Amino acid sequence: MRLRSLLFVPGDRPERFANAAASGADALILDLEDSVVPDRKAAARAAVAAYLAEQRGITAFVRINPLDSAFVDHDLAALADAAPDGLVLPKAEGAADIRRLGERTALPILPVATETPAAIFGLGSYREAAAQLAGLTWGAEDLPAAIGAGTAREADGGYTAPYQLARSLTLFAAHAAAVPAIETVYPDFRDLDGLAAYAARGRRDGFTGMMAIHPTQVPVINAAFTPSAAELDHARRVVYLFAANPGAGALQLDGRMVDAPHLKAAQRLLAAAQ
Repeated sequence: MRLRSLLFVPGDRPERFANAAASGADALILDLEDSVVPDRKAAARAAVAAYLAEQRGITAFVRINPLDSAFVDHDLAALADAAPDGLVLPKAEGAADIRRLGERTALPILPVATETPAAIFGLGSYREAAAQLAGLTWGAEDLPAAIGAGTAREADGGYTAPYQLARSLTLFAAHAAAVPAIETVYPDFRDLDGLAAYAARGRRDGFTGMMAIHPTQVPVINAAFTPSAAELDHARRVVYLFAANPGAGALQLDGRMVDAPHLKAAQRLLAAAQ
């Protein structure tokens, strides 16, 4: 499945589902966790299950509640016959949690992998459970709250060092497991210029998609994570150059040297575009 953009929608706001589905997002994340207060979770489960029973025409994940919460059993029971395309697992702490959830469902799982202190030390283990992963993503809100930090961000909006580390480790953990690396949300949904710059940095660094919190963010994210015509043309030329020169270790293209890493990057780009 293509996962450039994944749009969160509160599960207890079914009147928003259709608009979210029409946003152009590659997938929805119907939320049963943080955006739904406890006394609305039953209503959210019912609304999500009803929506999933429809012919919705869009990939739909459901963010369930954490495995150690009082709500997760009810979430899974409500979804037993609903057939979402995957589950988003918050507060995940490594492959052991994927195996625990995998004992109860065969659905692909997208863990939010940096929301507790222990989670940071489990990031390298996800490759052990790669077969059931839909990808790997991170968050910069719960972790500072968990450790008593004042904020995850500098005055200019950039991440402080601990959260730069969490982001980087998630990126490498996803690629080590050979699954999509999904960038976290950009909270200011009115700042589309800031979002464009943030998403561009994410793609530059190796993320393959990004989560969104508002439909207006989706076109910006899709554009950032869609290769341009010029990029595709360059990648094709790199592949053709090496195909025309079998056995060459390094070649020249447009006045620059290209070698095996450039070929691999070009092949990856073209595969993703397909």
